[in-house]
Amino acid sequence: MDLQQLRYVVAVAETRNFTRAAERCSVVQSSLSHRIAALERELGVKLFARSSRRTELTSAGEAFLGGARECLAAADRAAADAAAASGVVRGRLAVGVIVTTAAVDVAELLQRYRARHPDVRVFLRGGRSDDLTAAVRDGGLDIAFLGLPEGDLPSGVESVVLDRDEHVLVVPAGHRLAGAGRVTLAEIAGETFVDFAAGSPARAQSDQAFAAAGLVRDVAYEAQVALMTGLIARGLGVALLPSAFIGPPAAADPALALVPVADGPRRVEYLVWSRFNPSPATRALLDVLGVRGQRAAAS
Repeated sequence: MDLQQLRYVVAVAETRNFTRAAERCSVVQSSLSHRIAALERELGVKLFARSSRRTELTSAGEAFLGGARECLAAADRAAADAAAASGVVRGRLAVGVIVTTAAVDVAELLQRYRARHPDVRVFLRGGRSDDLTAAVRDGGLDIAFLGLPEGDLPSGVESVVLDRDEHVLVVPAGHRLAGAGRVTLAEIAGETFVDFAAGSPARAQSDQAFAAAGLVRDVAYEAQVALMTGLIARGLGVALLPSAFIGPPAAADPALALVPVADGPRRVEYLVWSRFNPSPATRALLDVLGVRGQRAAAS
């Protein structure tokens, strides 16, 4: 058994097709099929069930796949560590980013990172702050940019605070509160709201603020932030969103108005990374950000 055979197995498992797997691995299909067949003979089990139309993992293949991925990840990490010892950062960097990240210009950051470390391949993944934190904790991501309600701390990871922000009320331009100097949660609790999915950290920021004020509101639309402003502009609801994120684009949109909220939600943006032996590529990104060795709080 060798690493190349493991790569072939993972490629076939992910593509469910020997031809596409061979293309991904830059090898002729006959060679890939031969190497997998040799591995199956060595193991004494069939890893794949094949027909003219389908390729699927067998139960033995399912059991084998996790270990194969772990072996490949360990080999890649060993190569990256060896390169880092000679001053060259290589390998893979998996970065999680929430859609409302505002404390850091992620594209500009990665531009600077690539200028210093062109041999690192970067993979970006969006998602909810809680899911991204879990992925960092479990090793699926190396580092992530989060936004959490004030008072909530990332759990089981290293973290540093990037910024603190207040939410503003986003309303249609013709709304009765457009142009108001400042409002309170009590004044807007009767509005129809557009918000993030229930149970998400982004939603919790507003839910906790209304609950702390002893208020109940109606969330009629749950949507991704890219759709929220469109719903608001058409008069379907209002929303509370982080001012640093929504400010510049919304302020330039004549269909929207932003109103400060005296007792509105507050959020904290964090950078988090694994507390277990971060990779050279992760440490290099922390260096580019200038946060290496800093801690947000006990987590």
